[in-house]
Amino acid sequence: MIALGGLSLVALLLLGAPLFSLMAATALWGFAAEEVSSAAFIIELYRMTDAPTLLAIPFFTFAGFLMAEGGTPRRLTGLARAFLGWMPGGLAVVTLTTCAFFTAFSGASGATIVALGGLLLASLQQENYPEGFSLGLVTTSGGPGLLFPPSLPLILYGVVAQVNIDHLFLAGIAPGLLLLLILAAYSMNLAGRSEVRRTPFSTRRLIRAAREAGWELPIPVLILGGIYGGFYTAAEAAAVAAFYVFVIEVFVYRDIDLFRDVPRIARESMILVGVILIILGAALGLTNYLVDQEIPQRLLASMRAFTSNRWVFLLTLNLFLLLVGCMMDIFSAIVVVVPLITPIAREFGVHPVHLGIIFLTNLEIGYMTPPVGLNLFIASNRFRKPMSEIWRATLPFLALRLAALALITYISYLTLGPLRWFLGEGF
Repeated sequence: MIALGGLSLVALLLLGAPLFSLMAATALWGFAAEEVSSAAFIIELYRMTDAPTLLAIPFFTFAGFLMAEGGTPRRLTGLARAFLGWMPGGLAVVTLTTCAFFTAFSGASGATIVALGGLLLASLQQENYPEGFSLGLVTTSGGPGLLFPPSLPLILYGVVAQVNIDHLFLAGIAPGLLLLLILAAYSMNLAGRSEVRRTPFSTRRLIRAAREAGWELPIPVLILGGIYGGFYTAAEAAAVAAFYVFVIEVFVYRDIDLFRDVPRIARESMILVGVILIILGAALGLTNYLVDQEIPQRLLASMRAFTSNRWVFLLTLNLFLLLVGCMMDIFSAIVVVVPLITPIAREFGVHPVHLGIIFLTNLEIGYMTPPVGLNLFIASNRFRKPMSEIWRATLPFLALRLAALALITYISYLTLGPLRWFLGEGF
């Protein structure tokens, strides 16, 4: 009977069954093989209802979908261009900041490529940026946004690793800014060596763009200021942000129709939330089985047999996570891999908050790593370019991101320093 169950799992895998069903089936089959009641799996599903931070996911997702459907990308791009367009590489920096902001709310850099790619790529080409550079920039610019609040992967990591989400929001800011600065410096240097047109600075244009985006500019302050000012929790901040975005998009800007668009947007956003929660529930059940079988302890023993050096462990961890990022979507990777590596990382002295930033940085780089990075396929389809051209275009950005990853990994102060400033040296 047990052998038949194992063969059934292999058959489901070959037939392309959804990942959550494979995780759930594996957990149930494993508990049955150990003659443990299936209630051990169901308990983990029930435990999800006792995680109040999960409430942040649907609210932030709804807010992100509202902004994507409205005119927010256009207004923010216009404001950034009016403010930075006069610089060498100004439009490239505008692309970086706009894509990062959009990804922070959508939770997926692939969605940023689809939503903003056409607009930004055309603008870059109009200002004489090299085609390869423009393709690589638009394909990879959204990645740093996963480190900025209110990133959904940050929230999900906090839930799975049982880490304070407020701490993760604060810890991701400096590494995210580091990534943006490195990419911006490269873009400005290239623009300075190329015949790239600039947008002359105009105070009138800046004021007009600021007025157009004036209602959207307070959103980051509303979220972070409320959380770190002690006014509300991350989950409550999500509800505040969703309500605020709903009001300005529907009643102030009127980009979204209350009766025609809002029900559709709510349905589409909650489908994504449902997918995340189903994967999370199945993964928690599988994690319970793996813990019961002492898999993390065995992995730790194997790692200690391989090395006892913290730096070597971090290098190995990065290589492993880059591979995971190529093969799995970020939400599945978080709920499957995090419970396994967290106890190992703790034994090597890696703080769970620092681990979370390393984890997300690796997975996002994996999305753009040839030959199977997910964002490469999305960009190829969106821009109707062959994969080989997309690969070549992203290689310089991949090298820069790997350099930034090394700094983020080995200089933990980038992640933990801001927390110590706000929470004290005892953090």
